[in-house]
Amino acid sequence: MTTQVLEDYGTVIDPTALRLTRVLPGPIDRVWSFLTDSEKRGKWLATGPMELKIGGAVGLTFNHADLADDSQTPDDLKKCKGAVHQSGHITRLEAPTLLAMTWGEGGKNPPSEVTFELKAEGDKVRMILTHQRLPNRGEMLSVAGGWHAHIGILIDVLEAREPRPFWATYAKLDAEYERRIPA
Repeated sequence: MTTQVLEDYGTVIDPTALRLTRVLPGPIDRVWSFLTDSEKRGKWLATGPMELKIGGAVGLTFNHADLADDSQTPDDLKKCKGAVHQSGHITRLEAPTLLAMTWGEGGKNPPSEVTFELKAEGDKVRMILTHQRLPNRGEMLSVAGGWHAHIGILIDVLEAREPRPFWATYAKLDAEYERRIPA
């Protein structure tokens, strides 16, 4: 049984912030480990060190080809293959319910911030992901489709299913978010 359907789209909560809410298989400590443990996080998002303290360094290495069979990658996204690195710092931490970090430090724009809020609901966990301080609509579109696809893979991993292909899923979601997010 699928925990959350793919059609539950993120919501623009202000001109610089997007929120996605998902209900995941628990328990909460298991979901927390998939946010904070490099090996587990690498199954759905990115590997890399995460110093679990306020101000702690976060280093993420994205390699989407490692997440799932990506033989269906659309031609225009094949250029995105390979490892991509980004860094940040933890801004808020209340294990196992809250993790916030800067996102994209050292880039051309000031860093944005990603917050994961977890709440146990019986044997499930409600995750609220908020990505804020996005500099423009283009960046919002990119993170909307990206987070939606990555969390879909997290759900697949938590439910012990074959993960959906990242780039093919992202391409479909990107087109839908282009339609849904106002200019």
